[in-house]
Amino acid sequence: MRRVLFVLILLNLVLFGYDATIDIVKKGDKPPKILVQDATSEQFENKYIEKKIFKLLVADLKISANFIVDDRYIKSSYEGDFKENFQSDLMPNLIARYKLENQDDHLVGYIKLINAKNATTMYEGVYKFSNKTRYPFLAHKMAIDINNKLGLPSIDWMKRVVVFAKYTGRRESDIVISDYTLTYQKTIVTGGLNIFPKWANKEQSAFYYSSYNNTIPTLYRVDLIKGKRVKIVSSKGMLVCSDVSKDGTKLILTMAPNDQPDIYLYNLSSKEKKRLTKFRGIDVSGNFIDNETRVAFVSDRLGYPNIFAKNLDINAPVEQLVYQGRNNNSFSAYDNYIVFSRREGDSEFGKNSFNLYLISTKTEYIRQLTATGKNYFPRFANNGETIMFIKNYQRQSAIGIVRLYSNKSFLFPLKVGKIQSLDW
Repeated sequence: MRRVLFVLILLNLVLFGYDATIDIVKKGDKPPKILVQDATSEQFENKYIEKKIFKLLVADLKISANFIVDDRYIKSSYEGDFKENFQSDLMPNLIARYKLENQDDHLVGYIKLINAKNATTMYEGVYKFSNKTRYPFLAHKMAIDINNKLGLPSIDWMKRVVVFAKYTGRRESDIVISDYTLTYQKTIVTGGLNIFPKWANKEQSAFYYSSYNNTIPTLYRVDLIKGKRVKIVSSKGMLVCSDVSKDGTKLILTMAPNDQPDIYLYNLSSKEKKRLTKFRGIDVSGNFIDNETRVAFVSDRLGYPNIFAKNLDINAPVEQLVYQGRNNNSFSAYDNYIVFSRREGDSEFGKNSFNLYLISTKTEYIRQLTATGKNYFPRFANNGETIMFIKNYQRQSAIGIVRLYSNKSFLFPLKVGKIQSLDW
């Protein structure tokens, strides 16, 4: 049991730091300058949402790294007059003009993309939300569509939903879904210790999580469409789902039925559990790699946590993937790239500093993605160009975003609670 407690502590390290220093710089022409205008009528009652949409849209365009954003707050009419359609004194290339309306208990948003050089409308979209609390996704969708209309590198990851576990007290943790900025939040599971959520499919209509509220740890699947929870499997010691196959039929689990954490492959149809590792130590946090023909995982088989891989046969040889650092305790894989968290030791910024590094499994390529502080639990976006991670300092947590091709990173603090783990 002592070993299981140690593993849970290892898995629960969530850390914090300053903005990252990225060594990958986007190449290409100078981005266009864009100006955001608020054309919402004075009769629109929810001024809070109106101003938040402006801030979110400006932030999304900045984070995209595809624009130079003029963040001055400017009101206009939706059709616009000569000055509003050109804004020649501010010299933008583009104008993104939005307005909001309430229609039959729905929040409706309109967005217009204007070429500020000739005042022509390049794109116009309408968005209708029945749940007004989800307004952050309205702003994200506007930014994505503007970006896509111009044929710029994709920022579709902004519309994805984040699922995370949040500590609220001693042995108390809720499962929450949110947008990537944490502006929208909805608690889905509460009461007791509920940790390690993992999306069940690419549609994000369901997720798995581990409940430590019963005598035996239990893995549940929550269907967000039907509002139902189904028990999947239980195991003594510990139980975590760390990855799901692309077709959603198989799970990578960490289980410790005999006080020894190992990696298992679980078939949802047959309910069969296949043990993949049998090391007399700690093997945790398995992830599919190489088109799901192998699994990468964290192990202490060198006497300290590091990242290894093997194929899906228990007797297959184990290969060391990371040769940098002596305490690499969390990672995410995308194609032949791995981002991992490495303990750096004490520094002027505090004790037990952790930073993120990006490596290629096929070359000697390595880049440090964060320079200071404590950074943990990295997760690739589905296009491999963006990384989300957890930062934690003293009693405050934040979600961090690294844009690999723009030399930029961003932080979104959680006002209440502490983030334990996340997926998106």
